[in-house]
Amino acid sequence: MIRIIKRLPADKVVVAIMFLLLQISGAIYLPYMTANIVNEGIVNGDIYYICQQGIFMIGITIMSLIGQVLNTYISAKISYNMSSKLRKDIYNKALTFSKREYDKFGAASLITRNINDVTQVQSLVEMGLKFLIIAPLYLLGGIVMTYRLSPKLSLIFIGVIPFLAIGTIVIYRFANPLYEKMQKLLDRLNLLFREGLTGVKVIRAFGREEEDYKKYNAINQNYTKTAIKAGTIMSVFTPFITVLLNLTTIIIIWIGSRSIASGTMEIGTTMAAISYSTQILIGFTILASVILAIPRGKISIERINEILDMNLSIIESSKTEVSKNRYLQFEKVDFSYPGAEKKALEDISFKVKEGETLAIIGSTGDGKTSLINLIIRLYDIESGYIKIGDVDIRKIKKSELNHMVSLVPQKSTLFMGSIRDNMLIAKPDATDEEIWEALDLACATEFVSNLNGGLDSMVEKAGGNFSGGQKQRICIARGLLKDANIYIFDDSFSALDFKTDRIIRESIQNKLSKAITVIVAQRVSAVMNADLIAVLDNGKLVGLGTHEELKKSNNVYKEIIDSQMYKEGIA
Repeated sequence: MIRIIKRLPADKVVVAIMFLLLQISGAIYLPYMTANIVNEGIVNGDIYYICQQGIFMIGITIMSLIGQVLNTYISAKISYNMSSKLRKDIYNKALTFSKREYDKFGAASLITRNINDVTQVQSLVEMGLKFLIIAPLYLLGGIVMTYRLSPKLSLIFIGVIPFLAIGTIVIYRFANPLYEKMQKLLDRLNLLFREGLTGVKVIRAFGREEEDYKKYNAINQNYTKTAIKAGTIMSVFTPFITVLLNLTTIIIIWIGSRSIASGTMEIGTTMAAISYSTQILIGFTILASVILAIPRGKISIERINEILDMNLSIIESSKTEVSKNRYLQFEKVDFSYPGAEKKALEDISFKVKEGETLAIIGSTGDGKTSLINLIIRLYDIESGYIKIGDVDIRKIKKSELNHMVSLVPQKSTLFMGSIRDNMLIAKPDATDEEIWEALDLACATEFVSNLNGGLDSMVEKAGGNFSGGQKQRICIARGLLKDANIYIFDDSFSALDFKTDRIIRESIQNKLSKAITVIVAQRVSAVMNADLIAVLDNGKLVGLGTHEELKKSNNVYKEIIDSQMYKEGIA
């Protein structure tokens, strides 16, 4: 909570509070003036005094109105600016996460925290600046002004305060755990909803709509029941305050009427005391809404701070060491995923020189993509080292490493915008000629040029208006557009037919002749022309050599050939 308060601009907060005090001062002083008008003007029949005080009251009312409007405006501006900065900080922090941190939170939880939790904090700050100060000031101001009119009546308000405080604390303690549970259930709801939308084809293909609906509905019902329970507890607050303040009003009227009858109190004083009891009731009703926001805001702040305070598993080097040599080397590299009992990669060693192509082949789950993730430091190794030239990649700044490596990922990812926008992600200053050249290398020129807008043709969400092969070719072109030292193709040709696959590989040989190329594939036909083939089996490097060498001496590679090449009629 303190960290959020520190984020608020102190000068603007002070101004907002000043206007709030202006509003409250007017509201508190008006009943006191009413009492004076009744006691001094109406009772004595002094019309001049009544008019004079009435004009003064109009001025105070206008002043109070101006304070309320400006306080509301400034408070809203402060809270919305703060939420904007929070979302920016969360997003920037998320961009620094490695896969280890992403795996810890999950996409659904990160989205919930960046939207729902920030909104809860924003509401809490806005309500705090507008209302949190009002309730105690109404309470204290009402008691002080009542004391000036009648010390005896002010004791009634003082006696009510302990009951209000106890009720507030009890309700807060019961409601807080429920709101924490609601936020976790909301994470789960978002996760299931996101999975249902992205996996709708699979759900329909296997006829799992009913089961998926039941699973979602079960969490939804749990969330609903928890929300109702929390709302029920909080709903007790306002009636509790109303009962207490109504009893207070009854006591004031009873004592005041007896005092008026005995001549020890004036009518205006009793009227003012009743007005102050109403103000106190309004103040605590407002406080009820703030208290309702506090548990949710507190939980949201903790969840936001959990992201902002997250220690990164990959520490970026403060300076980059540069090597004139250009080679990629793994030396006795071990790696395992968090919580896994078995290593995903174990004792991996190889060296690829500039201008050479390394192909990585193996069955599903053998660690091919894991190995690629280590090169681009989505994860860090446990032991051994990975070098580019003579420099350990852990001593290379992340931005420099990203500049040196061009990745075409296993999953074809396109962003909303135009084809040109997607291509410029790889090279922001690329010319149209360079973009068309890259598209030509990826065999994408024909279908892109046939689109009405050409490079300016729009890409829908996740590239939904392109086929799998078209998306993959645009992604390959994007990777080729970037000027890099190392080009990585992580099973990036899987959606292509054999003819297109062959044409693309042949066309990019000249482009990549002076770079290091790493190709992950499951087809033997895709790796047989590589300078070096690494064969993975259960996370271990069981073969390293050329196609001809491995097919003679490596049993795992020969099994892959037997399962693929001869079935395709290729010896």
